[in-house]
Amino acid sequence: MDAKTQKAELTRAAIIGAALDVAAADGLESITLQAVADRVGLSKSGVFSRAGSREALQKAVIEEYGRGFLAQVFVPAMQQPKGLPRLNDIVRRWIARTRDVEAFTGCIYVAGAFELDDREGELRDLLHTEITRWRAALRRTVLQAIEAGHLPADTPADQLVAEIYAMVMGLLHDVRFLRDPQAAQRTEASWARLVKSYQTA
Repeated sequence: MDAKTQKAELTRAAIIGAALDVAAADGLESITLQAVADRVGLSKSGVFSRAGSREALQKAVIEEYGRGFLAQVFVPAMQQPKGLPRLNDIVRRWIARTRDVEAFTGCIYVAGAFELDDREGELRDLLHTEITRWRAALRRTVLQAIEAGHLPADTPADQLVAEIYAMVMGLLHDVRFLRDPQAAQRTEASWARLVKSYQTA
């Protein structure tokens, strides 16, 4: 990669990072080329030439958030054996990220879902796809735990995924709005009880 190409990629990464900061603070609809230009010290046209339209930038933010989320929560857990060890690691990493990252920056998946839930269009469709893909990955991990015999054969995978998701959304509420320093610890305890309830059902 030559220096010019590398500089262009770094600039684009900085633009998307700035747009992600805007979205985390004020929502996806708050992203504008001018707002991002002001953050990175470029002209509005400079942002457009590197990242495209406002809509393209919003989509890039959703995709970048998804990459970062998976890199921190899902990918490292693949080092764990299939089954409950892997599922445990995913959930614990998700709890830790919510406590250490989303507590301060917000969650694009959750905030974006509320922001776009009553709107139709490509942006909502992309966010829906990203969230659905994540839930599908979580479901596959639950199924692997069933196949490994770590959870009973009649465990309803979709139900467990929904309960995990609801649990983390509750954590996000408590760490961001209530600013409860014990919220993550309580969520970890809730997860332990949830798993036990399925194992002993």
